[in-house]
Amino acid sequence: MGLEINVNDNSEEVLEALKRAMQRGLTQCGMVAEGYAKLNLTQQKAVDSGDLRKSITFTVKDNDVYIGTNIEYAAYVEMGTGKYVPGGRKDSWSYQDAKGNWHRTNGMPPRPYLKPAAADHAQEYTAILEAAMRNA
Repeated sequence: MGLEINVNDNSEEVLEALKRAMQRGLTQCGMVAEGYAKLNLTQQKAVDSGDLRKSITFTVKDNDVYIGTNIEYAAYVEMGTGKYVPGGRKDSWSYQDAKGNWHRTNGMPPRPYLKPAAADHAQEYTAILEAAMRNA
């Protein structure tokens, strides 16, 4: 009586399935983080025209999720300006808005929306990734 053993190497297929699952999970994390960033802006009443909120997006590159915006003033909303920033300008200044009206300011307090969208939901992102990997 002969014994025959066949060994099939499915490691490539398994590895590809895991990579696809990781990308699905990272994409889900990006969508959730984008939603939190937009919600943070709304809750902080940091929305004027809506351009900043509409511009927030995410991308997945390699095994990282990047969330951000290309709006030039986005960093000022996130981190503040003038006296509200360590090392920032302490004296007041004037500026003219798009309508031609003049304003005097000491700066703008920070209204973080991107960092909390990422940092405050780490457990949720971990759960999303674990679920994606379980369903690979």
